[in-house]
Amino acid sequence: MTAVAVTRTRPGRVVALSLAGAVLAVIAVAAVAPGLLATHDPLLTDVRSALQPPSAAHWFGTDQSGRDVYSRVMFGAGRSVGIGLLATGLALIVGVIAGSLSAVAPRWADAAAMRVVDVLLAFPEFLVALLVVAVLGPGATNIAVAVTIAAVPVYIRLARAQTRSLSAAEHVEAARIIGVAAFVVHVRHVLPGVLGAVSVLATIGIGTSILAAAGLSFLGLGPTEPTPEWGLMLSAGRNLLLQAPWVAVFPGLAITATVVSVSVVGRILRARAEERGA
Repeated sequence: MTAVAVTRTRPGRVVALSLAGAVLAVIAVAAVAPGLLATHDPLLTDVRSALQPPSAAHWFGTDQSGRDVYSRVMFGAGRSVGIGLLATGLALIVGVIAGSLSAVAPRWADAAAMRVVDVLLAFPEFLVALLVVAVLGPGATNIAVAVTIAAVPVYIRLARAQTRSLSAAEHVEAARIIGVAAFVVHVRHVLPGVLGAVSVLATIGIGTSILAAAGLSFLGLGPTEPTPEWGLMLSAGRNLLLQAPWVAVFPGLAITATVVSVSVVGRILRARAEERGA
């Protein structure tokens, strides 16, 4: 029954993965080389063309300063996605190191570390990031640090659990018995498994980090005008929803499409990993 169910869902997975991959490919090009996709200078203002609706000249319309919204969305991908990728990468590295150390630390140290993690996990990630930015101050760098700190506890918890589970595996015990150094055993036999499990979670976490970074920018805690950044663009257009909805709609769609696509890829990878482990 399980095999039949899995087989039936595979075509749906392929379609979802293909669509998500296509969206992420466009976002990746926009993040790395936005000039290849943009049609205008994202910073060029023209008050005579302010708040024009989508047209052949301006695909996504123009904002209140006459800037091309489409080009600003393309150039904003690098900052919005970049902050999410940076925060997730740092959280993964810190989480794996801290989680692995906690798993092999003395009981009192492990208990103390887990209580701190439990406290952080008790609050929503966005709230933790907001509190960190309130302490550090606004700015793109501080947003990346804040999102990293907010995301780290999940990776620490998973890395700790995986390290303990893999350390008790038969092949790891066998390596210890034949005299392999503890550090070598961990690097060769434990760490790859920990990284595999945490990496799948990180794939989903990228979307959460992008959303958190955009949310902080929306609140005015990130880059400032006239920087093209999705959260900032969404904030600038929130008062124009009745007059010129395209100013906020297209940056919002970019955030939504990116987060959903990343989540789809991450969930499919996690499902496949669970099927292999079953």
